[in-house]
Amino acid sequence: MAELKYRGRVITEADLLSIREMIAAHPEASRRTLSKKLCEAWQWRQANGASCDMICRGLLLMLERGGKITLPPVNYVRHNPLARRARPVPLLIDSTPVEGELRELGPLEFQLVRRTGEEPLFNSLLEQHHYLRYEQPVGNVTFCYTSSTL
Repeated sequence: MAELKYRGRVITEADLLSIREMIAAHPEASRRTLSKKLCEAWQWRQANGASCDMICRGLLLMLERGGKITLPPVNYVRHNPLARRARPVPLLIDSTPVEGELRELGPLEFQLVRRTGEEPLFNSLLEQHHYLRYEQPVGNVTFCYTSSTL
């Protein structure tokens, strides 16, 4: 077997065997319960003494995805409204090309549109025209630029 390593911890064949035995011994246990039991069995703790529960869940998921173990099915999915956020609605705007020299446009003005009536337009334009599409911005900086001659 090629050496398995997760966050600095080497996973041996004996470790895999003990994980499989633990899963078999607790067939009704959730993935979270299994990770807690594994942390206890391995005495896997952070420097501050807290259990490495989340790290252990990541390890178990990696082992399952690699075909090394079979975890019980997921029995609880947290409600996360941000994971299924609605995409911005396409808004129709005048898309006639602007022709001429850049200096003829006049000065550009940047304005904050976050939490204003202009934010839906900005989000829609990002969704329609940006190669990465719209994603919820982080922080309070969402700018739109305008020119006095447009």
